[in-house]
Amino acid sequence: MKECIIDIKLSDKPLIRSSECQQKSNYIIVFDGSGSNSVSLTKGMFKGGGFSIWLVNRYRFRLRSCVIDISIGCLVQTMSYWISLFLEALCLSVANDTTLLSRFAFLSSNVTPNNSHKSPLVEACDYSRGRWVWDETYHRQLYDENCPFLDPGFRCRQNGRKNERFRKWRWQPDGCDIPRFNASDLLERNRNGRIVFAGDSVGRNQWESLLCMLTQGVSNLSKIYEVNGNPISKHNGFLVMRFQEYNMTVEYYRTPFLCVIGRPPLNSSSNVRSTIRLDELHWYFNKWVAADVLVFNSGHWWNPDKTIKSGIYFQEGGRVNMTMNVKEAFRRSLQTWKSWTLHNLDPRSFVFFRSYSSVHFRNGTWNDGGECDMQTEPENDPTKLEIEPYYNIFVSGVVKQTQYERRKAHFLNITYLSELRKDGHPSKYREPGTPPDAPQDCSHWCLPGVPDTWNELLYAQLLSEKFGINKIFPERG
Repeated sequence: MKECIIDIKLSDKPLIRSSECQQKSNYIIVFDGSGSNSVSLTKGMFKGGGFSIWLVNRYRFRLRSCVIDISIGCLVQTMSYWISLFLEALCLSVANDTTLLSRFAFLSSNVTPNNSHKSPLVEACDYSRGRWVWDETYHRQLYDENCPFLDPGFRCRQNGRKNERFRKWRWQPDGCDIPRFNASDLLERNRNGRIVFAGDSVGRNQWESLLCMLTQGVSNLSKIYEVNGNPISKHNGFLVMRFQEYNMTVEYYRTPFLCVIGRPPLNSSSNVRSTIRLDELHWYFNKWVAADVLVFNSGHWWNPDKTIKSGIYFQEGGRVNMTMNVKEAFRRSLQTWKSWTLHNLDPRSFVFFRSYSSVHFRNGTWNDGGECDMQTEPENDPTKLEIEPYYNIFVSGVVKQTQYERRKAHFLNITYLSELRKDGHPSKYREPGTPPDAPQDCSHWCLPGVPDTWNELLYAQLLSEKFGINKIFPERG
């Protein structure tokens, strides 16, 4: 058996431009300087090929199996600097070392080990890029509007929407498939555990979706209940739904800014009605500490209309900063979130920060006549999509920083697939009793609908991380 040495050279200048990379290389192995020796997989960032990150803690190592024919490595931006890699040599011969080959699952389309067959690998896929495909059977696989845990405002068909085509589109990632959601499997993996959602009302949208998806694995819906007896609808605090058969909970905490919002310090300007304390996470955080899975989101409330123009300014320590803009405040709030995550969460917890959920107001804003009720099909022209929101850039960056500390943190990227679904909002089909001249809802999503796909991606990522295997979290009474 031959041995092959791969030399990796680091440079602070690009060795090859990404435009050239698109033409010359299908797969890239990248060192990101984190010092970890685990494998993190992404795919599909470059036209005509994939992109993979191999985290290593030394510059020279030996391999004994043939996995791919590749000779060019390309640059990648990691945090605030460029790292470039060049693969000097790659001369590997086929071996039956399945343990080693499994570490190269992202090259599965090129692996040809002896006495083996190709199989779909969860780790190989970037689920965030793809297309919506028509599937007549898709909407029947999960749940319907009769799920008892849906807000009236999300039951679009019952609220008068005649066109149900929006329920029959299925997300198809490029180059791979999403594992079919298995409610019984996820419930079993999280037996005696907790899944927590924390964020704004779009996070509640996703929470209700997951509750309904999980009902498919429960024989008696009366065994699912809110532990404090609170009704689901019109509740602004937190809700804890217990699945009695599995002794597990799925929880939602309403905290649009994630940080504390409260009265300003004494002697503040009369323009300051309240402040967001950027250096203090919401007091709910004490309830999140022992969760097995946490899904955070923030962004929709981080805009001038809901902050500065409403008399809500930003505070750090005892000082109110009257000149700080919303973008900088959001960035600082994420650093507070990261610090709390690193110092308070069990390293075994799986932490997700969901990307920004797209809104689709046309001919105005949410409070200025914006509408979306005429949108009946997904967008099929990607050139018409909005640019990447700065929220995502900040969130993905802070998640990466958290990963450097060897935490199970993930950026749940749903923005692109959601941006295409301009047809998926309640629009004018709001809950009964809504005044006829009320603004249309082009921010939240009809259920069943797009957030179901978010949860399918969440499930897929948990599978890829082997969530629930050999679980050693203490059992709860």
